[in-house]
Amino acid sequence: MWTKEAQPEVPGQSPSKDSRTPAAPMNVPAANRAGNPAARTLACLGSTISVKGEIVSDEDLQIDGKVEGPISLRGHRLTVGRTAHLNSEINAREVIVYGNASGNLRAKDRVEIKKDGQVIGDITTARISIEDGAYFKGRIEIERTQSSIQASKESEETPAGVATH
Repeated sequence: MWTKEAQPEVPGQSPSKDSRTPAAPMNVPAANRAGNPAARTLACLGSTISVKGEIVSDEDLQIDGKVEGPISLRGHRLTVGRTAHLNSEINAREVIVYGNASGNLRAKDRVEIKKDGQVIGDITTARISIEDGAYFKGRIEIERTQSSIQASKESEETPAGVATH
C-alpha cells in the first residue's frame, strides 16, 4: 500500500505566501494564470534526483538532490535545499543556500547562506548574508551596482564644503 508522506515545506517560502492560484492548472505558465499575472514559476528537483550536466533555466529553481555541472538561471533565484549537494558553478540573480554547494557562486543581486548551509568556493555578488552557524570557505567579492559607482564618483569629484547646483 502506498502512503503519501507529508510534503516538506519549501525553504524560504511560507504556504500563506504561495503565489499560485488554487484553481489554475500547474502546467499553465504563471503569466496566464487567472488573477495573478505577475506570479513567478518555481521548478523543483527533488531529493532523489541526481543530475550530471548543465542546467539552464528561465524560472526560479529549488534543488534538493545532487547536481554536478554548471547552473545558469538568467536573472532568477536558485534555492539550494537542505538535502542538496551541488558541485557546480552557479550563475543566478539570487542564491539561497540551506544545503551544500561546492563551486563558485555569482549572483547579480544577493547570496544568503542559512545557518545549516555550507558553501565552498568563491562568491561574487552585490549583497551577501551569512547566518551564524553557516560554513563558508572561499573568497567574497562585492560588486558595486552602477548607481553606487556613479554616486561615489560624484562625491569624489565634488570638493568638501562646495555646494553643487
